[in-house]
Amino acid sequence: MDVKGAAMARGVLMRVKNRNLRQSINSLLADLLNKGLLEAVLVPQPVSSKESVVQTLVTEPEKLEGANVLAPVLPVSSAQIVSHITRLGASPKPLGLVMRSCEIRALIELVKLKQASLDNLVTIGIDCLGTYSVRDYADMVSRKEDPTHSLLEGVKEGEEGSYLRPACRVCEHSVPAFGDLTVGFIGLEWEEKFILEAGSQRGEEILAALHLDSSQSFPQREKAISQLTQERTNKRDELFSRTRKEISGWENLSSVFATCINCHNCMTACPLCYCKECFFSSSTFEFEPSKYLQLADRKGILKMPTDTLLFHLGRMNHMAVCCVGCGLCEQACPSNIALLKIFKMVGHQVQGVFKYVPGRSLEEEIPLAVFKEDELEKVGEE
Repeated sequence: MDVKGAAMARGVLMRVKNRNLRQSINSLLADLLNKGLLEAVLVPQPVSSKESVVQTLVTEPEKLEGANVLAPVLPVSSAQIVSHITRLGASPKPLGLVMRSCEIRALIELVKLKQASLDNLVTIGIDCLGTYSVRDYADMVSRKEDPTHSLLEGVKEGEEGSYLRPACRVCEHSVPAFGDLTVGFIGLEWEEKFILEAGSQRGEEILAALHLDSSQSFPQREKAISQLTQERTNKRDELFSRTRKEISGWENLSSVFATCINCHNCMTACPLCYCKECFFSSSTFEFEPSKYLQLADRKGILKMPTDTLLFHLGRMNHMAVCCVGCGLCEQACPSNIALLKIFKMVGHQVQGVFKYVPGRSLEEEIPLAVFKEDELEKVGEE
């Protein structure tokens, strides 16, 4: 799979049937299966209660009728699922992956970390206006609301809505800038049309097999993407400014993580935390009773469980350079700790030092995985 470096400006216009964007995208995916261009598709489907979605691996076209790639909820990163599928070897047959931008970027990082293979995979990126938390999504469904329609209509009216996850409010990557194909609707009348863009040679071959010519340009789409990106970048910078003040000083930083119960849910949900044997889950942190009493004696009080702040700082140190800002760590936290703003801010700063953008290129090596004699020469001079 080739990786494209910026949002494509050219594609082919696809008509929406019966003003139903979801079903029109499902028909496109079914067509890819029917014509043998793909043997299977990884795609989200609603659970029986409709209160959430789960990723499914579909091989029969008719099983795609209920798929909902637009559902604004992200229970788990598809990058993790692809890693589970391909960690032990490449897919033997062409497999299509319908993924959001943050998922594709995380997958590219996992490939570079040798935790996944892209051989025989076709990434199908889809525009993402944001997602709701799993709980908020379920609540909306229980009230007989359609979360997908609410989000699309809200954005059309210039309102993002109050339910967007914090990560999505400050996401600068609403449009997949990497991958083989992109299904796009931002900047278009989504009830009438969407576009299909090719971002690689494989993508061009698929369009040719579908007898589609990706020669059209969509300046209104480019303008809408630019405007949305700028709005969310501004919100990101405002968030960073507030966060720096909130966590300034050891006491303030400690207070942010004070309610951590050491469940490690954030680590499990993070698509970039892949270690099978984690140092923070090892016997290193198992003490004899006398050790706990000694630690308590030093100050007369010992917060339990111990070493929660060390865990977060250690995890941040390990994955900050690869963080894609998906915010799944925060969504998984039972104590509602505002993890996203800290991890995203630190990740942004670390990535800036190395001029590195996670998921930008398969060829770009992860900075902390390689040594360069001339890098960081100015550190400590000021």
